[in-house]
Amino acid sequence: MTIENINWYPGHMKKTRELIQENLKLVDVVVELLDARIPLSSRNPIIGELVGDKNRIIVLNKSDLSDSDANKKWKEHFSKEVSGQVVLVDSMRGTGIKDLMSLMKKIEEDLNKERTRQKKLRLMIVGVPNVGKSSLINRLTGRKAAKTGDKPGVTKGKQWLTLENGMQLLDTPGILWPKFEDPKVGVVLAYCGSIKEEILDKETLALNLIELLQNEYPSLLMERYKLEELDEVPLENMDNIARKRGFILPGKRIDYERCARTVLDEFRSGTIGRITLEKVGE
Repeated sequence: MTIENINWYPGHMKKTRELIQENLKLVDVVVELLDARIPLSSRNPIIGELVGDKNRIIVLNKSDLSDSDANKKWKEHFSKEVSGQVVLVDSMRGTGIKDLMSLMKKIEEDLNKERTRQKKLRLMIVGVPNVGKSSLINRLTGRKAAKTGDKPGVTKGKQWLTLENGMQLLDTPGILWPKFEDPKVGVVLAYCGSIKEEILDKETLALNLIELLQNEYPSLLMERYKLEELDEVPLENMDNIARKRGFILPGKRIDYERCARTVLDEFRSGTIGRITLEKVGE
């Protein structure tokens, strides 16, 4: 499967880049939100360029869905980049939110030591689509301040929000780079739902995911779909998953569309198990 020709860069994303550049001077710290399952592919290459030497916190969201051993390694890896300001978070359940708030409070206190007048911290959250920004914002504000959804492109414009402790948060839509330099980046983003599915072949995407899982997490794949053994050929495993689930069309044909949708949904929800698709050092 190749997505080398995909150029998914809606107009509102260009506006978002301009929005960040315009408003960066208004904030004290930038919270860079990543998907813990794909920490590298869910990074926008221009964030570092835009933020420069401004205070930055890296939040590895959806850490409940990713491999716990990989989480530790990624936290250690990114800590070198942002002087230890890395937090593992599950914004849906609230895990790690207290750690993030404590870190932001420390930054606020450090900044106020250099000021004659005390000010509340102002922050900006940035990340690619569907990385969980709206859920995190709702946790930080203690209310449903931002729309949430399982498809990219839910957040449309900028808005200032007030956290429970008085800090000010600037929300921005998710941004993605104009083109994928490495086709693998686009594929793993698609696995996690950060690219609109209409532009990809769902059946081929699921087949690729099955191949990856049979190589990296075979026991989880077998356990979830009650497979006694795995075939070397991914398509055979997909057929067996479909048969186990009863995804059969008239004439005993495999319902690949339904099977693909199920595998992708169950991966994204963590139902298959805790899986990290990118490892430190690879």
